[in-house]
Amino acid sequence: MAFTRKNVWQNGGTFADPTILWYARGVKAMRARALDDPIGWRFYGAIHGFNRTKWQQHGYFAAGDPMPKDSVVADFWDECQHGSWYFLPWHRGYLIALETVIRDAIKDMPGAPADWALPYWNYFKTNQNALPPAFASPTWPDGGDNPLFEKHRYGMRGDGKVFVPQDMPNVVNLKPLGDPEFAGAADGGSVGFGGVETDPLFSHAGFRHGGLESQPHDQVHGLVGGRSAQTGVRGLMSDPDTAGLDPIFYLHHCNIDRLWETWRKNPTTHVDPPDDNWLKGPAPAGERAFVLPLPGGRRFTYTPADMSDLSRLTYQYDDVSPPAGKPHVVARLEALGVPAAAAPAQARRIAMARRRNVELLGANNQSIRLTGNEARTSLALEPSVKNKVANSLAAARAEAADAAAAPMPDRVFLNLENVRGVHDGTVFTVYINVPEGADPAQYPDHVAGSIGLFGVSKASVADDKHTGEGLTYVLEISHIIDALHLSGALDAGQIHVRLVPLTPVPDEEQISIGRISVYRQGA
Repeated sequence: MAFTRKNVWQNGGTFADPTILWYARGVKAMRARALDDPIGWRFYGAIHGFNRTKWQQHGYFAAGDPMPKDSVVADFWDECQHGSWYFLPWHRGYLIALETVIRDAIKDMPGAPADWALPYWNYFKTNQNALPPAFASPTWPDGGDNPLFEKHRYGMRGDGKVFVPQDMPNVVNLKPLGDPEFAGAADGGSVGFGGVETDPLFSHAGFRHGGLESQPHDQVHGLVGGRSAQTGVRGLMSDPDTAGLDPIFYLHHCNIDRLWETWRKNPTTHVDPPDDNWLKGPAPAGERAFVLPLPGGRRFTYTPADMSDLSRLTYQYDDVSPPAGKPHVVARLEALGVPAAAAPAQARRIAMARRRNVELLGANNQSIRLTGNEARTSLALEPSVKNKVANSLAAARAEAADAAAAPMPDRVFLNLENVRGVHDGTVFTVYINVPEGADPAQYPDHVAGSIGLFGVSKASVADDKHTGEGLTYVLEISHIIDALHLSGALDAGQIHVRLVPLTPVPDEEQISIGRISVYRQGA
């Protein structure tokens, strides 16, 4: 049987929708199971990430809880893949497994639907960006505590009002859907739509998040979980070690999974990696396999190749249509002067081209702290590399009318390196060359992108899994460099960067950026 995942808001997002009601009943059944039960709610949360101290703080771990055997923990816990090209396929398998456990938990309940499937939360759809009502109410139709309600959701302002802002497209958007490459690299250039190539390495906490993982995945985690304005406590969704305990987590990830299928709807250029290291996953190299527990003591072992083609799996989405508007690369080419009729063909050439050279274009000379309302720095550009960028853009414009002959313009990427901190819920916007004394919000064309620090606290601690070097975030700023070139401002030889958080950052969050650099990726 093929199951269909539907929009959680299709019937108002309330318990009047049987899909939501049966999800709650399944979650309740899982919550009743002990921590060491492989198909219990907390066990499944620990598969994504576990931290004893944080779980105790949120009331999900007590001294008397029975821990699983060490061998079971080694097989299943702390398994999520982040900061690598395994991010999307691992989470797809995780959703399939959770869905199977929920379906099994409800199958013998009177009236249970045989075709139940997880819903998804499409927070980009008009008037559907608020937390669905069924998740916001402490009570529910079956009586007692609502299994979908989580008090540790604080929202972007820390006041408990949870929503994904639709009036701030520079904070949350779908720009990565326009990236033609699935796999990127850790060299300062594109991190790709699906993540950085990591060879066959089990990557529970990689250092560079890919395009879709960064935007909107990380942002939504931080915007939903947030940080309590009263107590300073982080919401479950803000931290990878607690996120899997919140029922809204799985609806958010269904939407991310749906967007992967949306990206693949352009089969000419948007294709998953053909490399064996991606297709087979990390297990053949002696690393941990992707394996999840299922009802009846069964084990679900899978590879990225098993997850790549949705048509061969057990479910489908009711809507995988692409967002409205021109693809990002087409809009960029038209802004450079490529005629509208020629831009799509040129965009296809760019998409089908293999990865090219990456060079450091410039960097600042010291680390900076993000505290209060903003942080600033300036980057000096290396003249010879700057000239390569300028020549690339000039040549693309000169040959613009002939899409077949026109050279491919350089892409330019801003890197925020070795970002460290103790709070994962912070979201901030990065601006380039906003005039001195001006309000950055009045300069949307100067936005490099937005960063959500999901996972930064783990990456900032040196232990047996992490080096403590923090995370590196990569934003494409080609459109800004194009505009500077067209206006002659690129000749100034430097760019000015301003980091503006959604809410003021307390000193105790200890957020720092080791270096900010900019790279060209071109011929």
